[in-house]
Amino acid sequence: MWVIIDRESNTPVYIQIFEQIRRQILSGELIPGFRLPAERKLADSLGVNRTTVLSAYRELKAEGLIGSRVGDGTIVLSYPDEELSVYNSSRQPEWNQIFSRYSNRFDSYLVKDLLKLASRTDVISFAIGIASPETGPLQALEGIERELVANRSYRALIHTPTEGFLSLRRTVCKLMQKRGVYCQPDEVMMLSGSQQGIDLAARIILDPGDIVVVEEPTYFPAIQVFRTAGARVIGVPIDDKGMKVDALEQLLHRYRPKLIYTIPTFQNPSGAELELERRKRILELASKYNVIILEDDAYGDLCYEGHLLPVIKSMDTDGYAIYLSTFSKNIYSGLRLGWMVAHKKIIKEFASAKQLIDLHSNSLSQWIVERFIENGSLEAHLVKACNEYRTRRDIMYEALSKYAPKDLIWNKPKGGYYIWCKLPDGVSSSKLVSKAAEYKVSFVPGSPFFASGHGDEYIRLNFTYAPIKDIDEGIRRLCAAMKELVIEKDKEDNYSITEINPIV
Repeated sequence: MWVIIDRESNTPVYIQIFEQIRRQILSGELIPGFRLPAERKLADSLGVNRTTVLSAYRELKAEGLIGSRVGDGTIVLSYPDEELSVYNSSRQPEWNQIFSRYSNRFDSYLVKDLLKLASRTDVISFAIGIASPETGPLQALEGIERELVANRSYRALIHTPTEGFLSLRRTVCKLMQKRGVYCQPDEVMMLSGSQQGIDLAARIILDPGDIVVVEEPTYFPAIQVFRTAGARVIGVPIDDKGMKVDALEQLLHRYRPKLIYTIPTFQNPSGAELELERRKRILELASKYNVIILEDDAYGDLCYEGHLLPVIKSMDTDGYAIYLSTFSKNIYSGLRLGWMVAHKKIIKEFASAKQLIDLHSNSLSQWIVERFIENGSLEAHLVKACNEYRTRRDIMYEALSKYAPKDLIWNKPKGGYYIWCKLPDGVSSSKLVSKAAEYKVSFVPGSPFFASGHGDEYIRLNFTYAPIKDIDEGIRRLCAAMKELVIEKDKEDNYSITEINPIV
């Protein structure tokens, strides 16, 4: 369980706490029997008065969502609870009866909260994972739009096949050749962002009760998508060389999962790069245990040092790997355009599902991106983006070196968007969220990235979004918040040490 307090909001703090815990209960994230933190403990971690938490818990009890039992403290109840629920005389619809069980499985509020924080001008955001607005190719796109109007290119404004414009799919095949993948247009489908590919995989491949293996940590919306499909998600530990394949094989042998989800290149959130031998081994294991690999390569174009390793799909001769990538991370996030490369049988099934969801991806975005690639602008833009993001990464890395408290550990990724940090002992990322908010800086705590629910000792910092002039100052503020928590922790430890004098 975790809660973010927006102190600039007009919504009372106790209502914010109530609504966020309520959403987590109804989504199934907090299961019946889960013990909530004591009022004083939660109040201390959020930096609020104990009566504020009491008021939030009172509202939850009024809806029959939580109850107090001797010896158990405050726990989540089944909803509705016949014994402790309170009759609600409100004339509003009974929302829990209206929405499906499927709707209660997902929770996108973390993403919404991060987007909201990123839009605030008084907060330096290292939380949201989107491209820098300052780095986007405005002039090149402006020329493409002028071409659309001048040539009356109505094709850009009409429906496309569900799989996307054939000409764009041919262009994507050329891009894939540079990644070592030789595919045909009928093995390519355009997506409304690569996250749609994750959703389609969950719909087409998974049945309720199936098992998905993911890296731990991993991209937290993927965890949400798989759980929404009713799957059980199991994490495999990673190190600086990516997913530990020996642990993966043990899980494959024991659980026989349906899907392996991996981000092998500049992983989100850790920035790790899966070494070549492990990439080969994962493909071998997929064939041995008849399991599909979903390879998410959102950051492969953003390499700042060395050379890119071959993508898993480039070594796949039998169709076990589904490759996903996106233009949202390296051009503009608002394009919402990605693509999938897979065996033509998979493309056929996925296209049938996509047709029911959104018919096809945005026609205008497809038209713009195709011209952006064909006229050479994408390649030039990637050189510019990599140079700027390398600078941003280095500024953040140096700022951490300058301001970090003792025992903070962080990495220096070779590419991608993120620096991954391990907090000093005793410092909780959930507490740091509230403390950092007081300093007007934001980040993502580690626990959402862990399928197991662990990870409170980690945080993810994005270096691509915040204005370059604000990175050093933002890190200074964040480290000041960390140091304050370290001091508070030391005081608590000192208070807990008492001398017992012997009776003489």
